Amino acid sequence: MNVNTINIISTENAPKAVGTYSQGTEYNGVYYFSGQIGLDPSTMTMKEDFQSQLDQVLKNIDALLNAASLSRKDILKSTIFLLDMASFPLVNASYEKFFKTPYPARSCVAVTALPKGALIEIEVIAARTKKID
Repeated sequence: MNVNTINIISTENAPKAVGTYSQGTEYNGVYYFSGQIGLDPSTMTMKEDFQSQLDQVLKNIDALLNAASLSRKDILKSTIFLLDMASFPLVNASYEKFFKTPYPARSCVAVTALPKGALIEIEVIAARTKKID
C-alpha cells in the first residue's frame, strides 16, 4: 500500500499560528494554506484599517508561497472572508495588482467576526502547475 505523506509548511515570514493549526500543509502536490489576517509577523500586531490589513494579508500569502517555493501564479483558489461586503471593491482593486490573468477561482463570504478583530481573512489553495495562458 502506497501511503502519501502530509508535509507541513512553516515560515517566520508570516504570522505564527494563533491556534491549533499549521500555516500550511501539502499533500500530493496540492498546498492548503490557513487563512491569513492582517497581522504583521514581526510584531504580531494587527494593522489598523481595512486597506492596511488587506495589504498585509497579501504579503503574508506571498511569504507562505515563498516558503513552499511557490508563487502567486500557482494559486488555484482563494476564499475571502469579509466583515463588510462594502469592502469588496477594495479587494477587487488589490486583486488586479496582486494577480495576473488567468485569475484563480475565488469565493467571498460575509462573516460576523474574524480572529483577533480582523476585518478580512484570505485563504488559498495552490499547486505547482503550469497554467495555460
